[in-house]
Amino acid sequence: MKTQRDVVMCGITGFVGQRAEMQQILQEMMDLIAHRGPDGQGQFVEGPAALGQRRLSIIDLEGGKQPMFNEDENLVVVFNGEIYNFQELSEELKAAGHAFATRSDTEVLLHGYEQWGKDLLPRLRGMFAFAIWDRSAQTLFCARDHFGIKPLYYYQAEDGSLLFGSEIKSFLAHPSFKKELNRDQLELYLSYQYSPGENTFFKGVKKLLPAHWMEWKEGSLTVERYWQPEFSPEDSRTLEEWEQDISDAMKESVQAHKIADVEVGSFLSSGVDSSYMAALANVDKTFTVGFADKQYDETTYAQEFSKVIGVKNFAYRITPEEYWENLPKIQYHMDEPLADAASVALFFVNREAAKQVKVCLSGEGADEFFGGYNIYKEPFTVSWYDRLPLWLRRAVGAVADCLPPVPGVNFLVRRGKPLEERYIGNTNLMGERRKKQLLRQYSGKVRPTDLSAPYFAQTKGQDPVTRMEFCDLNLWLVGDILLKADKMSMANSLELRVPFLDRKVFELASHIPTKHKVNASQTKIAMRGAALKTIPEKTADKKKLGFPVPVRAWLRDERYAATVREAFNTEAANEFFNTAELNKMLDQHMSGKRDNWRQIWCVFIFLVWYNEYFVKR
Repeated sequence: MKTQRDVVMCGITGFVGQRAEMQQILQEMMDLIAHRGPDGQGQFVEGPAALGQRRLSIIDLEGGKQPMFNEDENLVVVFNGEIYNFQELSEELKAAGHAFATRSDTEVLLHGYEQWGKDLLPRLRGMFAFAIWDRSAQTLFCARDHFGIKPLYYYQAEDGSLLFGSEIKSFLAHPSFKKELNRDQLELYLSYQYSPGENTFFKGVKKLLPAHWMEWKEGSLTVERYWQPEFSPEDSRTLEEWEQDISDAMKESVQAHKIADVEVGSFLSSGVDSSYMAALANVDKTFTVGFADKQYDETTYAQEFSKVIGVKNFAYRITPEEYWENLPKIQYHMDEPLADAASVALFFVNREAAKQVKVCLSGEGADEFFGGYNIYKEPFTVSWYDRLPLWLRRAVGAVADCLPPVPGVNFLVRRGKPLEERYIGNTNLMGERRKKQLLRQYSGKVRPTDLSAPYFAQTKGQDPVTRMEFCDLNLWLVGDILLKADKMSMANSLELRVPFLDRKVFELASHIPTKHKVNASQTKIAMRGAALKTIPEKTADKKKLGFPVPVRAWLRDERYAATVREAFNTEAANEFFNTAELNKMLDQHMSGKRDNWRQIWCVFIFLVWYNEYFVKR
């Protein structure tokens, strides 16, 4: 008999707080995230509680409709995600006396919460954001998955109302929501290129962080962490044994992530992660995007690789015009500004895939688990320099920090500081001196290292690569990688599943010693070895490039630079930035004197986002 799964990939939103016309308010909130679930909707409105869900039909079952109730209808849930071990949990709950009305993973949340309360959360394997209203206790309980694959935001209004949702934009429809810019977040964004930590660009709106729950009762809100990832490398197995273990774990995870009653596709770039994923998944269709400029085009590789593994590849080449034209729409869907230029390409590959399938597999998480970023090679390169006295390296770095950004300067600046002072994640775009030059109002109240420091404290005594991985797992992965994965897929009503980001896979990866992850010349050593069992050597050994985007070149073309210059000279730009410095930065880049494209793009994207949320609306 076919396993039944309910319709859960969607968006959820709602609030707690008695007021007039609750149903209408909830409907308007739900309408703002209709793209997350265009196939249907459900509401629960009673007393002070209003819970709503927009639905994307992955499996269209009557038994899986939401909001869903338990047996006595005391608990009601709205849920976004997939629980991959729901069958195992349902058997355990049935043995404990629970009666199930459906075979859905949503119902497991209800009975699991009845049986174990908050202790349900560490038992779950999957991606999820859900809210449970207890009608008798008048309590709202919300939780987010272990790695932050699915988003959840919340806002406490001045009148005591609590708003929650998959996207911040749903809050705009609530009368108690006061839309204000959180200017402090801008300073962090200029360093990170995304909005890091629990705060957002909207004053008072917070992210429920990964592996956290929150509970609202009688106007009081409690937020706590229920699980903490830990890396504990052990040198108990050979490289070959690790490779086999990874191979076995990934095969099992991919199969668990493929369960659906609709066709599942896979994204395919030129990298080992997506190639390995597509080969393991044995899907019928892969999806790739590239650019007309061959230097930035991955479509030929993807088509060749798809032939090797015997699947059909659908490739789309993005034109510069449509890339630029879609920036406002993309930043609106992001909720907060994201200056990762590859996120725009992700929008297009999701759009193309959504024309053919409703579910796609993607390779997020492999780099953080298995040591994939090139920056992880740093502890093994020019290691003699690190043996110089710290005071000397600090002095050299301080001088270098005042020099123009020519080759070698960044090395001296970075290596002039201990790891925990220089590393905030995969991107560290602007230092405090540069932000002072650009910003009209610089406070320095929150430094980037204030966010990364707790993660370095938790990994004190471990090797540098493990410490960087742990920092990235908690900041970069959730703030950039998973943000764009969720928002760009849901903008196109496509469900994205990420088999690398699985608890069983992490349990294995967390024990792999660093020497089997990265060295001076290689990244993802053990994972590449595992991939070799499935894909050709030239693909498994391919150097990590990231997704190449021609923004650097476009910003030296007057056609596109003019769009940026126009934004740099608006009233909005003048409110936040020293516009003379912005124009100077652009002029330097256009003339070829400096490579400023990342800083230009970061400021420009903020202004595009700000225009969407605070000028147009």
